[in-house]
Amino acid sequence: MSDILAITFPIYAAIAIGYVVVRKGWLPASGLGVLGLYVLNIALPALLFNAVATRDISEVFHPGYLLVFLIGGLLTLAVSYIWFSLTAGSSPRRAVAAFGSASPNSGFVGYPVMLLAFPDLAGVILALNFLAEAIILIPVGLVLMDLSKEDHSAPLLRRIGRIFWGVLTRPMVLGLLLGLAVSLLQIPVPDPVTRLVQMLAASASALALVVIGGSLVGLPLKGNRGIATQIAAGKLLLHPALVAATAAVLMGAGVVVLPAELHVAVILSAAMPIIGIYPVLAQEHGQQGIAALALLGATALSFITLSGLLHWLT
Repeated sequence: MSDILAITFPIYAAIAIGYVVVRKGWLPASGLGVLGLYVLNIALPALLFNAVATRDISEVFHPGYLLVFLIGGLLTLAVSYIWFSLTAGSSPRRAVAAFGSASPNSGFVGYPVMLLAFPDLAGVILALNFLAEAIILIPVGLVLMDLSKEDHSAPLLRRIGRIFWGVLTRPMVLGLLLGLAVSLLQIPVPDPVTRLVQMLAASASALALVVIGGSLVGLPLKGNRGIATQIAAGKLLLHPALVAATAAVLMGAGVVVLPAELHVAVILSAAMPIIGIYPVLAQEHGQQGIAALALLGATALSFITLSGLLHWLT
């Protein structure tokens, strides 16, 4: 158990530090947005580029991992949407709840966990997760939420195209795609550039966790606690369970072959708490209170669920 705590304790201690320094006023809450943008738009793109560009494409591209992660995520989105159709009431609430159940925080929490659990593969795992999320999972979730609106100002195909384009042009995705291009074309990266990218990438992990902790201070907690609890349970329990089941079926049928570390990593990736921008995305649909409650609950409870899952899988 001490080995498990060696992985999970630093993660949640850093989150707690972020919460305390913002709560005490030692770090102004207004500065979290800037720090978060630095992580999202500079540190994580550099990390993704470095993780992919410095490896052979065969080391980076694992179609079996992507297939398991994608199918498990889409199953989670579908099953949770059906469930919330029975319990959540309005169409926007159903869509927002389903999105939260299937959207892991791969960058701000997932990468630091993988960095401690699988230091040699952490960057590759992050790249694989972001590739699946950016191209399929997040756009599908955003489209689902957009379709839940009663009033639409643009045709359906235009809205879908706008959502996909908005996701694909984010710096994280551009850094990943640029790294894939460099790896695929075997373009040598000059040593000074490599050192710069590594320096920026090294700042991503700790700073991301401090931002997550600080962001939990002052969240608007008005909302339906029952639905928020269900969203957190869907994210922490249903999502990894469906990914594990998908892996078992596909590996048992011989469709995919996953090395032991990637098999554990894909299940752990699905077990991460909800993506940090969840309340912001839900605000457009009037569901920010439920989303904030779910984010807070999932982030706090994931210490227990991730520790238990690590103990069981390793």
